[in-house]
Amino acid sequence: MAEDLYIAEEGSLKERYESLIPQLQALTADEPDRVANMANVAAALKETFGFFWVGFYRVEREQLVLGPFQGPVACTRIAYGRGVCGTAWKESKTLIVPDVDLFPGHIACSSLSRSEIVIPIFSEGEGEVCALLDVDSDRLDAFSETDAFYLQKILSLLKF
Repeated sequence: MAEDLYIAEEGSLKERYESLIPQLQALTADEPDRVANMANVAAALKETFGFFWVGFYRVEREQLVLGPFQGPVACTRIAYGRGVCGTAWKESKTLIVPDVDLFPGHIACSSLSRSEIVIPIFSEGEGEVCALLDVDSDRLDAFSETDAFYLQKILSLLKF
């Protein structure tokens, strides 16, 4: 029975992402401004899924600097390799963290955040991490490979 509920939730999750993607394509297709597009993507994700926090961090020299976001006040700067975001940047890979309290060096911008997914965004020309999408939930184990797949698909709409 619990397995059936999980499958139903994943199906619903997939359907919500697949419904959101065309909306974001229309919203971002003719808009060249990255900040405007990041702001709308963060707002659409927060509105659609009710995530606790959704936002972007931009790579500026050797640190991440807060970009457009939706949710409570956030950490403004994060060092390379520090916390979930800094680690995703350093390793150039998506990180899904089921329990942030168990992640070594987790930066607690909010004690209400319980799980997190961070996805690097790569620059088109150089292929280096130039920004990150950070999504937090106030529930444990809130993110899956389904989220990773569709969030990466959404990020491919943005031109970096």
